[in-house]
Amino acid sequence: MTEAPALAAAIDPRLLEILVCPVTHGPLEYDRARGELISRGARLAYPIRDGVPIMLPEEARELAEGE
Repeated sequence: MTEAPALAAAIDPRLLEILVCPVTHGPLEYDRARGELISRGARLAYPIRDGVPIMLPEEARELAEGE
């Protein structure tokens, strides 16, 4: 059984240093297992598709309670 293909791909750490949440302008956390960038302030998870972060609020999923 294989890992989720492109989702588990590493993201460049330098990119993480400059990316911020487009809603709060706050920091993002990288969730490698889910292939998402998490904004705790906005309670949103931005997907990473084919190694490219999709930083559009309408493409993000809302974090569930306790996430």
